[in-house]
Amino acid sequence: MTERDENEALRQSLRELLIGEGPAEPPERAEALRTVLEFLDREYYLQAEQVVPDSDYDRLFAELRQLETEHPELLVPDSPTQRVARGLADTSATVTHAVPMLSLENSYNAEDLLEWDRRVRGLSGADEVEYCVEPKFDGSSISLQYRNGLLNRGATRGDGVQGEDISANVQVIGGIPKAAAFDQLGAALAEVRGEVVIDKAFFARMNETREAEGLPRFQNPRNTAAGGLRMKDPAEVAQRGLETFVFHLGYAVNADGEDLLAASDSPFQTHSGNLDHLLNLGFRVPGEAMGLRKGIAGVLAFIREWEQRRDDYRYEIDGMVVKVNSLALQRRCGATAHHPRWAIAYKFKAKQASTRLLRVEYQVGRTGAITPVAKVEPVSLAGVTISSISLHNQDQIAEKDIRIGDLVKVERAGDVIPYIAGVVAEARTGREEEITFPPKCPSCDGPLARAEGEVAVRCTNAECPAQAEERLRHFVSKNAMDIDGLGKDIVGRFYQEKLLRSITDIYKLDYPHIEQMKGWGKKAVTNLQQGVERSKSRPLFRLINALGIRHVGITTAKALTRHVNGLDDLTSLNQDALMQVEDIGPVVARSISEFFANPRNQELLAELEKLGLNTRTLGEEKPGQGVLSGKTVLFTGTLQRLGREQAKEVVERHGGRNMSAVSPNLNILVVGEKAGSKLKKAREIGSIVVMTEDEFLAFTSELR
Repeated sequence: MTERDENEALRQSLRELLIGEGPAEPPERAEALRTVLEFLDREYYLQAEQVVPDSDYDRLFAELRQLETEHPELLVPDSPTQRVARGLADTSATVTHAVPMLSLENSYNAEDLLEWDRRVRGLSGADEVEYCVEPKFDGSSISLQYRNGLLNRGATRGDGVQGEDISANVQVIGGIPKAAAFDQLGAALAEVRGEVVIDKAFFARMNETREAEGLPRFQNPRNTAAGGLRMKDPAEVAQRGLETFVFHLGYAVNADGEDLLAASDSPFQTHSGNLDHLLNLGFRVPGEAMGLRKGIAGVLAFIREWEQRRDDYRYEIDGMVVKVNSLALQRRCGATAHHPRWAIAYKFKAKQASTRLLRVEYQVGRTGAITPVAKVEPVSLAGVTISSISLHNQDQIAEKDIRIGDLVKVERAGDVIPYIAGVVAEARTGREEEITFPPKCPSCDGPLARAEGEVAVRCTNAECPAQAEERLRHFVSKNAMDIDGLGKDIVGRFYQEKLLRSITDIYKLDYPHIEQMKGWGKKAVTNLQQGVERSKSRPLFRLINALGIRHVGITTAKALTRHVNGLDDLTSLNQDALMQVEDIGPVVARSISEFFANPRNQELLAELEKLGLNTRTLGEEKPGQGVLSGKTVLFTGTLQRLGREQAKEVVERHGGRNMSAVSPNLNILVVGEKAGSKLKKAREIGSIVVMTEDEFLAFTSELR
């Protein structure tokens, strides 16, 4: 599977979770949420791409946290709820921040802020708290370290614990002094946090110049700033017009190593006072956009003022940050592994554009779910032209009373999936039409149904062409049969040309005909044929996952293979028997039972077995007391002998458990070529055994 196909699969999983689809049982649901949140973190912190609004991210994050609270056995040390979001590339030169750069808890309305203030007063013991309010710049965070008054290094925020070393680039960024007299305040070593931004007027001029030179326009200031920080040539960085505002003094120690931020007799007693010190040392602070307020009422008034003024401000801001001003009270409030309890980000309402809803089209997913898609008059918003917007389901349409012909309000914050925030009711003419779901499937004219307790309307025709095409794409995907040479686009092309119509057709492809098709040659066809043949010997859990049984993902598929000897056994297990399998509840059990009781599915499985696919549980699929029993393993860098999924299967086959991040709970780190930050962090922890790929394979007796 290509990186593009993998990203599309992750985005599809994201879409399913956002509309209430996806796995239903807690273990599967938690795994899906972790995978999607890690994908969103990676895109945001490494690629500078915000895929969904913060509100959607927060909703998925809260759902995972609730699942882990209700089912403590699902909590793993490297869960997104237990750490700062990560996003570093293994190949990056990295440095460790003196103290972690934590994320901020988000709020979206006055009620959220009032509740947060209540918690702060309870934690701090104060009747009324003084808060510092400052703009939440829509830029890219950095850390600056000064040793003996000289700029020692610069780093991106990275994963919050480690960042990419950008020391050469920070030398040419505005607002960063090369020397700062921290010694006058008693600090021998200090670390300052700031936000790199681009003036909106400068950004517009830069795009005009690029357009005149025939170059593509930059999408938005935030992505442009983040990309500029990672450029190799500081001279090119200087042309980006990057500027820096500092927002926090994160670390300050004297020559004896004493923490000055915690010392009662140091000059560092309040957050606003620290910013004043930084201003006097030559740094830039938000100035007029920053205010001190006693009590939450004053904070809310200041936020409302700046929400009105945001468009007149020289820089993009998407909210305000509220911080307890007293450092002593900050220490009383403390922090979680993810965010400080003494600070919160208030997010402004997303920027909007109005456009006309022209019509609604309907897409069919592999499980038959019908998704309405609004087609609107093209409108530009946050640097992107929008013409299609998912409406998700009937309930959302009814809740917002969206009608064809409406003038609708479209929102997106940064580079996010657009959504309809509401309609401009006063613009209605009376000619608008209610949106009604089609009585039949738009792909096959089959009947539609909506199960009790579900939001999705589904096509119930098992032969539906649209479902068939999506099932084929799922079958060949990375976590399923992982067939090299059969990516999403190729499956679509083969389906349109009637080379593929069902899963069994994959194993009956007309290779001589494909070789004559445009864009194909002998080598490509040979690779495709080999990929198809290799898939026949995949472990049974992959085939079970590939079948696309509703609510069944790779975790449940593995649980089933530990319980049976082959697919034949699953046809004889009723719902009660299936519920005896680890982590399978009534919803998943019913789905599995119905799938294997279906005569057509039984015929499909029989034909797949005749075509040579493995339908039996291999001995190695049942993990026992192997050499990795009770141990955790993580892979980093580029492996030469194994694919990443193959490597994980080796771990499970020998009784181990795969991890996705370095932590003190990790036992073994297997390093391939270009191993980066994970190897460095493992060495710092000290207790982690580091192995090469060959050493790992020899240790597990898998070296061939």
